[in-house]
Amino acid sequence: MYIFLTILIVLASILLTLIVIIQNSKGGGLAAGFSSSNQIMGVRKTTDFLEKATWYLAGAVVVLSIVSSHFLFTATDGKTSDLEKEVKEEVVRNEKEEAAKPNFALPTTPNATPVSQPQENKPE
Repeated sequence: MYIFLTILIVLASILLTLIVIIQNSKGGGLAAGFSSSNQIMGVRKTTDFLEKATWYLAGAVVVLSIVSSHFLFTATDGKTSDLEKEVKEEVVRNEKEEAAKPNFALPTTPNATPVSQPQENKPE
């Protein structure tokens, strides 16, 4: 499903690019070439069609991108990747090494008072 959605996104992007290139920023664009065939669709209708197609294709790319991001994580069908396996093995290995290390912490007494060292009087 992810691959299918990716193909749809690429096709919509290509169509969107072509439609944007066809348009003229001042409203001429493709419609300017059809000045003799105003009887069929009309100049204004061609511009409206191109503008609507631009908005619909842009919306389709956004929606398909969001939907495909949902299928991105389910595309593996529950299989773990090699990187995930390596990370899990490293975590287990580190935990075993930490458990095998001896604990050499010095015992502390809760009521121990610190011993102060005598201060030397230095002549100035």
